[in-house]
Amino acid sequence: MTGPAEGTPDDAHERPARAARIPGSRPAGEGLRAARIRPAEPAPPHAPEPAARPAGEPASVPESAAVREPARGPAPVGPGPGAEQRPRTHGVLKSLLGAWALAACSAEETRAVEDHLTGCAPCAEEALRLRDAVGLLHPEETLDLKPLLRSRVLEDCLGRRPARIPVPVWANPYDTETARLDALLRDFGEAEWGTPVPLKWFEERAPRTRRTTVAGVIGHLLTVDGLVATALGLDDPLGPQAPPGGGPEGRTEHFWSSAAYAATGTVRETWREQAHTLLRTVSFAGRGAAELDVDYGAFALPLADAFLERAFECWVHAWDIAEAVDYPYGPPSGPHLHRMIDLAARLLPGALAVRRRSGLAGPARGLVAAGAPGRTLHLEIEGAGGGAWDIALDSPAARPSREHTVAEVALDGVEFCQLAAGHVSPHDAAVGQTGDREAIRDVLFAAASLSRL
Repeated sequence: MTGPAEGTPDDAHERPARAARIPGSRPAGEGLRAARIRPAEPAPPHAPEPAARPAGEPASVPESAAVREPARGPAPVGPGPGAEQRPRTHGVLKSLLGAWALAACSAEETRAVEDHLTGCAPCAEEALRLRDAVGLLHPEETLDLKPLLRSRVLEDCLGRRPARIPVPVWANPYDTETARLDALLRDFGEAEWGTPVPLKWFEERAPRTRRTTVAGVIGHLLTVDGLVATALGLDDPLGPQAPPGGGPEGRTEHFWSSAAYAATGTVRETWREQAHTLLRTVSFAGRGAAELDVDYGAFALPLADAFLERAFECWVHAWDIAEAVDYPYGPPSGPHLHRMIDLAARLLPGALAVRRRSGLAGPARGLVAAGAPGRTLHLEIEGAGGGAWDIALDSPAARPSREHTVAEVALDGVEFCQLAAGHVSPHDAAVGQTGDREAIRDVLFAAASLSRL
């Protein structure tokens, strides 16, 4: 076996072994012509023997046996193993800027381009523009799962094999929000469970704050969810020592002061198991369970609304935890957020009446019979989960009427929920306000008073 003929370029035999690279532009049809090039075939027996060639001269390919190969462009940047490093021209490196911005270059090409950028200001400016453009094409996303991802996966699975006992529709927001919070807590270590978390709510005319830990927040959710559990005949997580007739705040303070509470992640298992038990129970309870009353001490809610209220508080406190540990956490899906806003809007007339009896809101201007139209505030919620609601101002029993509208308020959906959670001041909440200023003020403060510890 002999080596390459003398005078033949070394890379002519090594070119097929080159590493894969991003090909540059080439004339149309070049690939077709290159594919037709084949080695010269031996001359037929009757053909005249070719004349002897000087020693060292490369053999020529007859024109009849192959198409003449076109002139090649600049040498590729990425040499294969064993090949010499060819000098890279400015034009070649500039042509690779687009692939470099997309992180599609080989390691050798990336090094060559970045070395070139340190000394070429025009190419460096163009590289920055290309990298910014790539950022617009591929926006950064948080590691948090999309709110509807779990629902889409379950819907696809159940579409193939429907569940015999499905979760009631009114319990879906609670199912989703507890799953999202559990996913946030899954990788917490001992240090994270002791992270300080401020709990915020609104009381009468001023905001209130209480500091606890991540474990304390989950304990708070556990104890208030226990009100729903006892309404369904399940065990109270506080056991026999639960304060009789205690509302959410009294039960939470009892849990925080008990010996069972510790700033560790063990409370997560208890909370998660109770959430699963609640969902299993209502799934088997039948249609009448939605009307069962849940006693919160100062008020009561139907079971369907209680599950929605627990989903709302689960999201709000998950947001508190995420801010404390500096982790992004998005709002619920649009349909679930709409139902949470609807619950708050339905509770506003009663909350306004309570504040009026306590002297915290202006007096009623026109008392009407139950079911009769009365003064109304039109609430417009924008963004995901948005919609429009008419709020009766003078009596919870009055019927809201667009003909009797005296004021209008526009709010973003997430901002309205933050107002109802006591996380936003009523003075800073409304985006648009028109009409009776006193009515607007009373409704915004009533929305903030829906919050509690």
